[in-house]
Amino acid sequence: MIFHSARIKLTLWYLLMIMFVSAFFSILIYQGFTTELERELRSQTYEIQYQNSRGNVIKSAPIFDKEMIGAISNTILDKVRKQFMIQLFIINSGIIFFAGVAGYFLAGKTLQPIESMVEDQKRFVSDASHELRTPLTALKTEIEVALRDNKLTHNEASALLQSNLEEVNKMQQLTGYLLSMGRYENNTQKLPKELVSLQEAANQALERVQALANTKRVKLIAPKTKIEMHAHPVSIVELLSILLDNAIKYSNPGGKVTLAIQEKKKSVIIEVIDQGIGIKAGDIPYIFNRFYRADTSRSKTHTEGYGLGLSIAHSIVELHKGIITVDSTPGKGSRFVITLPR
Repeated sequence: MIFHSARIKLTLWYLLMIMFVSAFFSILIYQGFTTELERELRSQTYEIQYQNSRGNVIKSAPIFDKEMIGAISNTILDKVRKQFMIQLFIINSGIIFFAGVAGYFLAGKTLQPIESMVEDQKRFVSDASHELRTPLTALKTEIEVALRDNKLTHNEASALLQSNLEEVNKMQQLTGYLLSMGRYENNTQKLPKELVSLQEAANQALERVQALANTKRVKLIAPKTKIEMHAHPVSIVELLSILLDNAIKYSNPGGKVTLAIQEKKKSVIIEVIDQGIGIKAGDIPYIFNRFYRADTSRSKTHTEGYGLGLSIAHSIVELHKGIITVDSTPGKGSRFVITLPR
């Protein structure tokens, strides 16, 4: 409703500007036309008077005096002016009509990105609020129950604090994701780039996810490369960490995750391959959307996460002018391929 009203107002502004320009040029054209017409009529009047003064008139034609010639000229001038004004009015009406239709269309096109951005923000705030509400509700419930329990033991209090700490860690992880999204999404400034060793970036990313891999008994296959590229070092490490973390989460216990890096012409190809539960074909177009999770369709077990990691990874790849693709088979695993210019 708000954008419909804004579209109407923007269309009216377009029309106002077009009407002003059309009226301005119509006045100029009208004045130029009437001036030229008056000049031509005066010229013809002088010519007739000159011919009359010399007696060079056609015998069958009536002889007009000066006043009659002037009256006829004014009559013709007024008639032509009126006809010309009517034509200008019709032309301007047509211009305004088509300008109104075109203006309404252009106003919609102009406001569409803004409307999409606002809708995305609303959806983002709603999703973020929902994700934050869950751990906050759990914290509040546990604390309220503990406060009403007069016989709370030391072990019970310790278990309560441990549970609360887990919820705080979840909120900390979510806020970290939100900060990363704010940093990478809709970034109007180019990321500062420098020469980055992909071996060092891979080592840092593998170190971040090693604890999770140990917990799930997933073996990590690290690359051995000397490839360097111009990139934003922090975001490249974050990109690799996200993809490795995602691969480990959806891997079966005792599985294997491979990180491979190779050079192809003027591009760098990064692959993250797992032998996990895979992704259904219907989910692949949406996995890079914010807060999208396909846990129920990918696995019967619950997987911790907020559906933000792959969205951030996609933003990082886009900021580096790269491409990320996914090839997955349910029950056999997934293969994420990132192509980045060097």
